[in-house]
Amino acid sequence: MRVEDLVAAARAGDRRATARLLTALENGTSDAPEIARLVKGGDATIVGVTGSPGVGKSTLVSALIAAWREAGLRVGVLAVDPSSPFSGGAILGDRVRMADHALDPGVYIRSVATRGHLGGLAATTGAAVRLLEGIGFDVVIVETVGVGQAEVEIAALADTTLLLLAPGMGDGIQAVKAGVVEIADVYVVNKADRPGADGTVRDLRALMSLVRREPGEWRQPICTTVASEAKGIDDLVAAIGKHRDWLAGGDHLADQRRRRAAAEIRARVDAELRKRFTVSEALAEQVANGETDVASAARRVLGDTS
Repeated sequence: MRVEDLVAAARAGDRRATARLLTALENGTSDAPEIARLVKGGDATIVGVTGSPGVGKSTLVSALIAAWREAGLRVGVLAVDPSSPFSGGAILGDRVRMADHALDPGVYIRSVATRGHLGGLAATTGAAVRLLEGIGFDVVIVETVGVGQAEVEIAALADTTLLLLAPGMGDGIQAVKAGVVEIADVYVVNKADRPGADGTVRDLRALMSLVRREPGEWRQPICTTVASEAKGIDDLVAAIGKHRDWLAGGDHLADQRRRRAAAEIRARVDAELRKRFTVSEALAEQVANGETDVASAARRVLGDTS
């Protein structure tokens, strides 16, 4: 099938066509530039969902899908999973938790393998977001892998970034540290029916009181949810909508889109460098045996022998 026909079919809701287009982008096939050209445009709300493993990201995403579908919106989900060290594929655990939406024609869910890319996303996630936006999805949700404090790429990709925390997982202590907490546009204390939820909210409020904001600057709301029971989801959807309105009220949305484009370029450059510069077993053995040091070995890989 021609690329033009695949794009038309995807816009009409054909999941197989959408899957083929995403696969072509992920694998960097010869059709990828043509696909990117044909799917320009779109005005989807891009929502990033991030947080530590076990805080309930996939369950929350499933609840958000249900809320937006009830409003008649078409929803695409990119669930970034850790890669298998053997096959390079994703485990698909996130799709299992979102199985309730598998037969809904207005929902498209795809697991994406990180393929060794750091930052909580895959190198081609930005291109995949652009494709889903371009073929007519109203909301695109990007769920990161379980992240730590340094994995903050989602902030450059999403219009609104949700940071999930849960009581009883040490997140109250993490809330006063620099790192991933600083990227959030909306804080979500999930599993709020558990003991310690109020303490987590207090920790976040204490953190926010230390941050100096200029007049008109966005102030992150704190939402409490029990995603498994869909409690607090309406308030969370409203908070996301308010942030979108704030972005659209100035130059913030345009700035965010420029940051997204820059992040896509950096990710693609990183992926190309990984392909171009490989580390041989012989060189690794020399470093392991103490025959050379890591810095010298890296320069040899890059072709700089000086």
